[in-house]
Parts: sequence; structure tokens; C-alpha cells
Amino acid sequence: MKESPFDDIRPYYDEEIPAAMQRIAASEFFPLLATYVFPDEELESVRERVRRIRTIREFQGEVMKPVNEQVIARSITSFTHEGLGHLDPSQRYLFVSNHRDIMLDASLLQYLLFVNGHETTEITFGANLMSSQLVVDIGRANKMFRIERGGNMKDFYRSSMHCSEYIRHTITEKRQSVWIAQRNGRTKDGNDLTDQGIVKMFCMSRPFDKIEALAELHIVPMTISYEWEPCDILKALELYESRFTRYTKKPGEDLNSILTGLLQPKGAVHIAFGPCLDEELLRRYDDCTHNEYHRQVTRLLDRQIRSRYRQSANNFIAHDLLYGQTRHADRYTPAQKEAFLDRLGELSRFDVADGDLLRDIFLGIYASPVDYLND
Repeated sequence: MKESPFDDIRPYYDEEIPAAMQRIAASEFFPLLATYVFPDEELESVRERVRRIRTIREFQGEVMKPVNEQVIARSITSFTHEGLGHLDPSQRYLFVSNHRDIMLDASLLQYLLFVNGHETTEITFGANLMSSQLVVDIGRANKMFRIERGGNMKDFYRSSMHCSEYIRHTITEKRQSVWIAQRNGRTKDGNDLTDQGIVKMFCMSRPFDKIEALAELHIVPMTISYEWEPCDILKALELYESRFTRYTKKPGEDLNSILTGLLQPKGAVHIAFGPCLDEELLRRYDDCTHNEYHRQVTRLLDRQIRSRYRQSANNFIAHDLLYGQTRHADRYTPAQKEAFLDRLGELSRFDVADGDLLRDIFLGIYASPVDYLND
């Protein structure tokens, strides 16, 4: 197998898939996964199905497609999309997306592309989530590549440059699209904002032509909207605790968030694609300094992502409750408000010193996107 300068972060090659499938099939957690994905099949039949997989494409069709179909069938009332028709199946893109769920944002994109005849994307995946061999095998078999986080400034610069070089290599040489979140980690407070450092990172691997650096990546803004925010209560509790002390993740917390995101009812889910940030568009900023250019592109991504967020009744209900208004009462029904209040009432299960603060934080998660309408 030919060595690559990206062996430390890349997904699996096809020739590495058979060994990974053997490990997955032998995992102690395999029976639980098999029961969820293939509820009507015998365990040994599923085990043998996985062992026979030889390529990434087979894994995505034989395993990940059914995973997403089960998630959609069990926890999503409608799954819709817009803008896919503007994407050229022969082109490769860098999808820059808001980030609401650890796994589902990218996984549902993969599914959408797969069933509509597009090549699936590679996916950025935080090194902190690579917590077990099973997660590593499933992730790397599903085109996930590793992103290092933290460390001192020297390590951060080195990992950022490595990531930038790999993304450019993947799109321009491997001819694979890439999904990346607009910021480091999920949006916890409901306010989708792009980290300017992400745009700067994209440019690092081509520092002498800032326009071409981004134009050749074919950046497509992507927005995913959930009627019911994945892990809404978990996010509210984390934000609440962060108000009083430095938040430290608990053992198994990421896995719990992944499972909660998969299983929790999400209602209507919508994916929207904005226009590609092509060279003609980026040339508007040709006279900017590097720093101002990064700032302007960041703002452009924010406008594209936020303007395509699909508001639900829950967003308007939360906004009215948070601000003690009825301004948006025509946007929801009494039944929808009652359902939201039932969910809000689940916060009473938690023994916290300031229940009103926890309530406001929870409402803010849903209310924030309403402010996008004023951008």
C-alpha cells in the first residue's frame, strides 16, 4: 500500500475495508447495531453481510444507507431538500455547513447524495470522537477523516496546515467532495455563525492567491434545519453549567450525544444548498487585505447559511415565550404550542439552582434562528 503524507488523518482505502469489516462484525456492540439497522434479520445473517463487504461504496450502500433509512423512518417525520439540482454530479465541492448534530448533519447529506446519484463526500471528524476501534472503523469506512483539536499554537498551526492541504488534495486530486462544519463543534445556542479561522484555514495551503485558493475548492454553503433540535436538553444543560464553571466533558458524553441525536424525535428535517462561491463572486473581494477577505467570505457564508434555515413552529413559539410576546402567534397552532410546552416541561426533571436560567437557555436554542429573518 502506497504511503501518503496524509496517512495519519485520511479515511480507509478500499483495500483496508475487509479487515475493518471483520473487526466491526466481531465487536461486542455489533448485536445492538445490527438490531437497530436490520431489525427483521437474524444476527448471524447481518454479521455475514458485513463480513462480505469489500469497498467503501459497498459499505455505504449496504450499511450506511440502511442506517439513515432507519433514522428517517423512526425519528424524522419529513426529510426534504432544495438546491441539489444546482450541483453538478461530475464536480467536487467543499460543503460548509451549520452543525447541529455530531453525526446526522453529514450522514444525512451522504444519504441524500447517494440516493440521488452523486458521489458521497469525505467528512471531517474530530479526533476526540475517535474513542474506540469500532468508531474508528465505522468512521474511516464512511469516508471520515481526522481533525486534530487543541494543543499549543505551534501544534495548532501545524494541524491546520495539514488539514488545509488534505482538503485541497482531496477535492482537486482525489476528486472527492468534503463536508466540514462552519465552526469547531456543534452550535449549542442555536446561533449558526462561521468561524473566520475556518476560512483562513482553507487558504493556508495556497497563500499567494487568495481568490484562487477558495475558488478551486468550489465552496457550497449548506444549511440543515431540524424541527426538534437534536440533544436540545443536553445542550441546554451544558450551556447552563458553563455559566458557572469551565465545562468539562464527562466520560462517554460524546457517545451519549451521538446516540441521543440518532434516536431522539427530530420532526421535519430540511437540507438546503446555496450557490457555489465561484471565482466571479470571490473577485468582488480582490482588493481586500487577507484578513478582510477572510472576514468578508465568513460574512458571506453566514448570510447564505442563515438565510436558508427553515423556521419551524417551535422556533416562533420559543421566541414568543422567551420575550413574553405573542408577535409570532400566527405562525403556530395551539396544539403545536402545547407540544413544545410539554418538551419544555421536561426540564423540571433536573435539579438546578436556577430553573429560570435553564429555561431561558433552552428557549434560546430554538429562538435564535428567528433572528435570522432580520439579517
